[in-house]
Amino acid sequence: MIPQNPCKPLLLVDVDGVISLFGFASSTRPSGTWLIVDGAPHLISSTAAEHLHALGHDFDLVWCTGWEEKANEYLPGMLGLPGELPFLSFDASPGRAHAHWKLAAIDAYAGPDRAVAWIDDALNDGCHAWATVRGGPTLLVQTLPHEGLGEAHVAQLRGWARGL
Repeated sequence: MIPQNPCKPLLLVDVDGVISLFGFASSTRPSGTWLIVDGAPHLISSTAAEHLHALGHDFDLVWCTGWEEKANEYLPGMLGLPGELPFLSFDASPGRAHAHWKLAAIDAYAGPDRAVAWIDDALNDGCHAWATVRGGPTLLVQTLPHEGLGEAHVAQLRGWARGL
């Protein structure tokens, strides 16, 4: 497991729509490598590894994906990460009306005051409401699932982390 530094902000990293691309036209397939996970094909972005390595200088990376522990089974070697990342586990019924299904696990892991950035392709109004009332500095970054994590996202995230 990659060691965590509580002085760094957390970066919660979704996989589908951030690292694993989908929703693109077959004639405009982005650059990447196919990976089969439990029989399902995933196109892993050709730039994901480079971007995650850059972000690892400013953040403690944490998988925040429905893949849960499977992210560590498939992705660290493919992305050249120095080890496994911590991952969040999600309750099948989070019990928050009109909130995102990941929020309870994020709160439990991050606590109320640690700086948190979250990159995901499926942020909703509940996520934005949560971010505005959260005690610690919070940044939400939304990707397009057919493009995923890009250079502009990396620049935005690193600038935010360095400005804390």
